[in-house]
Amino acid sequence: MDKLLEANNLTKRFSQGNVISRAILTAVDNINFYIKPAEIFTLAGESGCGKTTTAKMILGFEEVTSGQLLRNGEPQTDKEKAWITEGVQAIFQDPFSTFNPMRRVDAYFHETVYNFKLAKTKKDAIDWIDQKLQLVGLTYQDVAGKYPSEFSGGQLQRISIARALLTDPKLIIADEPVSMVDASLRMSIVNLFKQLRDELGVSILYITHDLATAYYVSDRIAIMFRGKIVEMGSVEDVLMNPRHPYSKLLRDSIPQADPNLRWDSRVTLAELEHEEYSRKGCRFAGRCPEVMDICKTVVPPDVRIDDVFVHCHLYEELEEA
Repeated sequence: MDKLLEANNLTKRFSQGNVISRAILTAVDNINFYIKPAEIFTLAGESGCGKTTTAKMILGFEEVTSGQLLRNGEPQTDKEKAWITEGVQAIFQDPFSTFNPMRRVDAYFHETVYNFKLAKTKKDAIDWIDQKLQLVGLTYQDVAGKYPSEFSGGQLQRISIARALLTDPKLIIADEPVSMVDASLRMSIVNLFKQLRDELGVSILYITHDLATAYYVSDRIAIMFRGKIVEMGSVEDVLMNPRHPYSKLLRDSIPQADPNLRWDSRVTLAELEHEEYSRKGCRFAGRCPEVMDICKTVVPPDVRIDDVFVHCHLYEELEEA
């Protein structure tokens, strides 16, 4: 099976405090996943679970503490810039912070074309830019000479995607790309991701806390909690039949269309985030409705059930059987 990107035991630790009282926070803890060509793979979970830190390591913005990143089966070296050398581009959460309000939008496109030597003449550059803008429903004339303030948030996010497409990337990392876009425009953005996958063969690492859009757009999904991947598999298996208690709580937290429906249980945030990160056993033990004594002291195994991986003691006996 072809793997465009693979993470093996990927770990990122940060030190906190001063010399006298220094603590180590493991933001990403020994995770494993892969992304196939022409696939939308999602990292989902609440804020602070390690999704963005994982993306920053792939992009080279953060150094890997331990573990390995492979691209097309080759290890990523410390000095390599993945987003330049291997066609990886990023789309970020806030489209307005992506562009300088005092600089014309088309200048960013021309700068990218020049830096990557994508065209020999100005006319060729404009034709190339126009081609990429048309993929997101815009034209060069729509952006030429205009400043970011002259566009809506949805338009700017599509412009960000078009700019990322200039280098014909194999992988796009989209970090919460619809969280700051009006609800009415979110589906147009995620539909665009599906179009890029189907028509151009682009793979997308979709990072989100929104399980509704994740279910709609994803091929496979990994649920993260406090730096750990607690469940991973096809989006249908994981979200329609979640095994891990945290995955179940996440799915149950999605608002229902029927106003008569109510949650069966409450989610109590009884512990500090730092306490969950530093827990010796399962990091979800403080919130889990099915917690056992072993969960408080022993790190759960990664159990495979059909084609789903679950990081949970509840399924340990199934693996042994």
